[in-house]
Amino acid sequence: MTPDPMQQNWPTLRRVVLHAATVAAPALTVLLVLLVVEAIAPLPAAVALAAVLAATAVVVWPYVLGVDSLRTAIDRLDREGDAPSPDTGPTESLRRIWDSVRRMHQEKEAGRRAVEERLRAEEAILAALPDPLLLLDAGRRVVRANAAAADLFPNAPVGGDLAVSIRHPAVLGAADAVLAGEATRSVEFVQAAPVVREFVARIMRLDHPSGTVDGVSALLSLHDVTAIKRAERMRADFVANASHELRTPLSTLVGFVETLQGPARDDEEARDRFLAIMHEQGHRMSRLVEDLLSLSRIEQDEHTPPSGQVDLAALARATVETMELKARSRGSSIDLIAPDGLPRVQADPDQVAQVLQNLIDNAIKYGRRGTPVAVALAHSRALAGRDAVALSVADQGEGIPREHLARLTERFYRVDPARSRAMGGTGLGLAIVKHIVARHRGRLEIESEVGRGSVFTVHLPVAGGETALSRNSNAAVI
Repeated sequence: MTPDPMQQNWPTLRRVVLHAATVAAPALTVLLVLLVVEAIAPLPAAVALAAVLAATAVVVWPYVLGVDSLRTAIDRLDREGDAPSPDTGPTESLRRIWDSVRRMHQEKEAGRRAVEERLRAEEAILAALPDPLLLLDAGRRVVRANAAAADLFPNAPVGGDLAVSIRHPAVLGAADAVLAGEATRSVEFVQAAPVVREFVARIMRLDHPSGTVDGVSALLSLHDVTAIKRAERMRADFVANASHELRTPLSTLVGFVETLQGPARDDEEARDRFLAIMHEQGHRMSRLVEDLLSLSRIEQDEHTPPSGQVDLAALARATVETMELKARSRGSSIDLIAPDGLPRVQADPDQVAQVLQNLIDNAIKYGRRGTPVAVALAHSRALAGRDAVALSVADQGEGIPREHLARLTERFYRVDPARSRAMGGTGLGLAIVKHIVARHRGRLEIESEVGRGSVFTVHLPVAGGETALSRNSNAAVI
């Protein structure tokens, strides 16, 4: 149904009449007074009133239309951000008003764009910062978090209490103290999972004339000092453990040197025997230093998972070939079971090869002479949420009592120290295996039965494969 033009134009006509009556009010008042005092006849008075009102309406009409057009243009400019120039009629003032409004709108839009650009730049800077940052409101709720914080606390939603992200009482107490009025607090704490990491949390109050900035009352920054603390502990451990482990071979070397310089100076048989022992002890110290340096390098990178992909079956075959000679020297063999079609694992090939070498070397040394060492690869469901490949090394040795299993991966821990040293062990092989597996976000299981032997199993995640998997195990997990 087509709208009635009269109905569409009626609001404009009404405003024209009202404005015309307002403008012509003095003249209309005079005519009415003259009519009341009978200075003019009613008919001429009515004609004069109508003429004055009509003439005034004709004059007012373009101004009313100009104002309507201006209002429509301003509404469209505010709604859409742009509008064509309105038809303001013959009035210069309306055109000037439009120009002023459009200029103010452009300035406002330019200011808004500048603010948005600055906010985007600040967001980019905040996201690019390597240290996790959390912005807190007065109620200790997390208002914002940068990308590093989101990676560190993936299950801590923005808007939740800080305790959802960090449960350490000292950090929460420091945050409460800063929100209560203190300027700043620093706290050291340890995050235990998924890998032990040490942080320094610094909470700083954000002062503003209005009290808060966008609802933010405090800034909490976390600085990862894991590597620094680990280096400090490693230096202390190295001095303590290395001095203990090196004391015996050094004492042996010094004693034999003194003997060769004194009573056995001319004893050729004693000299040959002592030199062989000194050579063995020198190699023992060399192996110890090499293992300590290897462990140090692994621990420094432990919090950074590897990104490479490894064909574990091919790597196992290559490692077995290099260890065959040592196995044959003890009358043993190495049996490898590697089914076809195993997926590649996410791993560092050099470190996984070191794991294989250490486990196979232990199986050869501690298995009964003449018994085979079994190396097997298989699909695994041991890593919750990820497919994995299991690498197991089994020996037929004397086995390990249950009370020792949990401590086997400690540095310099030995079930039988004398036997280990006699076989050239440094006490660091399984510690190296544990830290490599931890870096790979894998799992190490040790099963042993006294009198029958031991099985060491390493589960490594499949490259890029994530599924909901689970496993129940009674084995010792390291």
